[in-house]
Amino acid sequence: MKPGYKGMQRIFKATEFSIQGLKAAWKNEAAFRQEVVLVLILVPFALLMSVPLLTKLILIGSLLLILIVELINSAIEAVVDRVGKEHHELSGQAKDIGSAAVLLTLILAVVTWLSVIINFIIQG
Repeated sequence: MKPGYKGMQRIFKATEFSIQGLKAAWKNEAAFRQEVVLVLILVPFALLMSVPLLTKLILIGSLLLILIVELINSAIEAVVDRVGKEHHELSGQAKDIGSAAVLLTLILAVVTWLSVIINFIIQG
């Protein structure tokens, strides 16, 4: 067992570290800031749409998934940069794969939103 905090104190510390991570991403990652703005704009639209609750959750979930994958990508980039700034094929590959994960998540969100909107229009 790892030494450290236990019980509720561990939960509070983990929450504190998570908030620090969100603050660091906001401060250091332009893409994360842009995606947060996108989420803040689109979530109210999802909530106001006249669609079933599950559809609203899918729309919002697709947006939150973008933020989650962006955070993981930023973490990968930070670790790669920490290891060394010199060019290495595996470092570039790790960063490119993380970026590709973000791209696929963005495509998933766009397809999800377009599908719901088109279906909403068709069913009128």
